[in-house]
Amino acid sequence: MLLQLINYHLQITRMALNRFVTLGIAAVWFVNGLFCKVLNFTPRHELIVKEILRLPSSRFFTVTIGILEVFMAIWILSGIKSRLNAITQIIVIGLMNILEYIMVPELLLWGRMNLIFAFMFMSLIAINEVNV
Repeated sequence: MLLQLINYHLQITRMALNRFVTLGIAAVWFVNGLFCKVLNFTPRHELIVKEILRLPSSRFFTVTIGILEVFMAIWILSGIKSRLNAITQIIVIGLMNILEYIMVPELLLWGRMNLIFAFMFMSLIAINEVNV
């Protein structure tokens, strides 16, 4: 009886932790998309897009990326095809950070160290998905 109660408590705690982490992951996409890109609170993001795409103006592409990031947050919160969502996030984050590492490390918040934070975020997404 006691063992069942402890097991039940651990299961509820794991579910709550998973939901909390999921909300945090969605918040990262939402804030980076809406505030940093669409509303341009962080102009460095537009500079990164401009340098990578080699365009005189990158506002349209930056806003488009920002809107897609907001949609990613909505997808995460929906819980629809969460495994596909996690894989998509990991691929997008990995590709984006490798491109930035190679092409514009001087524009990154932590320079080339950004890759370490990206890897930690990708790991969090993977671990959170496995523990659903």
